[in-house]
Amino acid sequence: MLAFGNVADVLGLPPKETAARSPFGLMARIEDGLPIGALERVSQLLAPADAQFKYRLVPKATYERRKRGALRLSSEEGMRVARVARVWDLALDVWKVEDKARDFLFRPHPMLEDRRPIEMVIQNEIGAELVIDILAGLKYGTAA
Repeated sequence: MLAFGNVADVLGLPPKETAARSPFGLMARIEDGLPIGALERVSQLLAPADAQFKYRLVPKATYERRKRGALRLSSEEGMRVARVARVWDLALDVWKVEDKARDFLFRPHPMLEDRRPIEMVIQNEIGAELVIDILAGLKYGTAA
């Protein structure tokens, strides 16, 4: 179900970086530190009108330090950004239109106790899996 090449594209990794398009290559890329541009790209895709959205993925002070220093995300930060990219890719696959995918992610959902899917995804991997299950149900025809 997960197309690692699509996640690499959402993260803005160069197409010539073929290793990042495999599961183990993407894992290694995250461990080595995704470029801070991946955070900026994912934030722009998900919340183009919200300049503060990226700070929900990486705290503002940390972001500013990264901008001045290494320009790389920690593996934990990179995993969070990649998790959001993965869910965005699936939401876009289900809804086909960015605005509809955003609407799904940012609107409270009854199967998530009226929490917003994006908050669940940002929170942790279990939250992301719950959202992925809903999206898979929509894609493959089960109740969601």
